[in-house]
Amino acid sequence: MPLSEAQEPDDALTRRTFTSLFHSTGVKMFLILTLALLPLGLIALIASLQAIRTTDLEKEALLRVSVTQSARKLSTDLSSDRTALMLTANTFAAGDADPNMCRRLSIFLASHDRGGGHHYVYNRTGQRLCGSPTPEPAGVPVTKRFSGQTAELLPKSGFLVSRAVSENGKVVALAYYSRAYLESIVNPIGGLQNRQIALRQGGRMIFINGPAGVARSNSTSLSARLDPPDILLTITLRDPPVTLARMLSLFLPLVMWFAAAAIGWFVVNRLLIRPLVLLRRTVAAYQPGEVLEPSRRVRTPAQEIVALGDTFREISEDVATHEAEMAEGLETQRKLTREVHHRVKNNLQIIASLISLHARSAHDVEAVEAFATIQRRVDALSVVHRNHYAELEEHRGVGVRSLISELSASLRGTAPAAARRFGIQIDSDNLHISQDVAVPVAFLLTELVELAMISDPRTAMRISVQLEQDREDRAVVHITSPALRGSPEMTSLLDERYGRVLTGLSRQLRAPLDFDAERGDYMITITVIP
Repeated sequence: MPLSEAQEPDDALTRRTFTSLFHSTGVKMFLILTLALLPLGLIALIASLQAIRTTDLEKEALLRVSVTQSARKLSTDLSSDRTALMLTANTFAAGDADPNMCRRLSIFLASHDRGGGHHYVYNRTGQRLCGSPTPEPAGVPVTKRFSGQTAELLPKSGFLVSRAVSENGKVVALAYYSRAYLESIVNPIGGLQNRQIALRQGGRMIFINGPAGVARSNSTSLSARLDPPDILLTITLRDPPVTLARMLSLFLPLVMWFAAAAIGWFVVNRLLIRPLVLLRRTVAAYQPGEVLEPSRRVRTPAQEIVALGDTFREISEDVATHEAEMAEGLETQRKLTREVHHRVKNNLQIIASLISLHARSAHDVEAVEAFATIQRRVDALSVVHRNHYAELEEHRGVGVRSLISELSASLRGTAPAAARRFGIQIDSDNLHISQDVAVPVAFLLTELVELAMISDPRTAMRISVQLEQDREDRAVVHITSPALRGSPEMTSLLDERYGRVLTGLSRQLRAPLDFDAERGDYMITITVIP
C-alpha cells in the first residue's frame, strides 16, 4: 500500500508533464517547421530520383544505340561478304571462273579489314578451288560443308562461319570470322565501360570481349538480331557499385518524404479517405429501387463530401422513381408482345384450318394440290413466327437449325401421298438469323422441297447451312437433291411457276441463287447474327 500511494502522485506528474510538453510553444513551432520543410524534402527526393533515372535512361539509350548500330554494321558486312561468296561460288559452279577470281575475292574480303578471317571455296568432291593460304579452322566437318545454316557460331574454335552454296549446289564458299574481326566490327561507341559483347545462336555462344563476371553481377543487357535472325548480338553493362554518396542522396530525402507522407496520410485519411471509402461502400451496395442514406454512416467535417452524399441520395430517389416507371412500362410491353404473338399465332392457325377445310371439300385434284401448296406456305410462315418468338427473350434471332427441323417436319406432314416418305437430311451450324432473313429462307426451302417432291417424290434432300470461311456474319446454304437435277420437266416447272418465286426470294435475301444442274444443288449466301 505505501508503494501504491507513492506511485499515484508520480503518474499524475508524468501525465501533466507530457500534457504541458505537447501544448508548449516549442513543440508547436517544431511541428510547424517540420510541416513547412516537408515540401522541400519531397522536391529533393524527386530531384534525386529523377537524376538517377535520367542517368539510367541515358545509359540504356546509349546501350541501345550501340547494340543497334553494331548489329546493323555486322549484318551489313556479313551480307556484303555473303554476296561476294555467292557470286564466286556460282561462277565456279558454272565453270566460268578465271584465274583472277580468287584474287578479286581475297581483295574484296581484305578491304573490310577482317582481322584474321579466312575464306575457302570447295566443290562436291572436297577439292579446294581457292581460298586463304592458312589452314581451315576446325568446327565445320567435311561432310557438313554443304549443309547447315547460312551463318553458324563455332564456340570451340571461336569463329563465326558464313556459308554460301551455289545455285546448282555444286560449290560452297565458306568465310570464317575471328573474334578480332567481330570485335572490330561490333565495338560499341564510346562511353560504355565494363562491357561484355557476346553472340548467341540457340545454345551456342561466343564471348567476343569484356571482363569476366560481367554477366553474373548486377548488369543491364540488350540484344539485337542479326541477318540471319537466329543470331543475337548481346551487349551487357555492369551497373555501377552502390557508394556511400549514392546511399546518402537517397536516404535523407526518403526520411523527409516518409515523415511528410505519414502526416499527410493521417490528415487526409481522417478528412477525406475514410469518409469516401464509407461513401463508396454505401454506393456499391446500392440496389436499383433503394434510396441511399449515406449521411447516416459518413461522419466528416468536409462539407463537400456531405454535399456529395446528399447528391447521391437525391439521385437514388430519382432512379427509384424511374425504375418503378420503367418496370411498369416493361411489363406492359411484355404483355402487349405476348398478346400480339398469340393473336398472330391464332390467326395463322385459323388460316391453316380454313385452308384444310376447303381442301377436304374440294374434289378436283388440282384444287387439292393448290390448297396444299398454300397451306405449306402458311405453315412455313407459322414456323418462322414460333421460332422468332422463342428466341425473342434472349435477343439472339431465329435459330437456323430449329427452324429448318420444324419446317422439314411440317413439309413432310403436308406432303402429297406419293412423297410421304421423302427424306430430308439437315446439316447446320448453331447459327441465328434475323426475322427479315428467316421469312425468305423458310419460303425458299418450302419452294425447293415442294419442287423436289413434285419432280421425284421417291428421292431425298440434304439441306446444309455452314459459316462462310473467314466471315462470322455470312453463311452458305446448300439445298441438294437428285430430284432438282436439270431436266425438261424441271425446266418447265421453273419457267411456269417456281422460277419467278425463287428469283424474288433471292432478291429479298440480296444474294444470287446459284444452281448446279448436274448435282441438283441450289446455293445462296445469307446474313447471320455473329
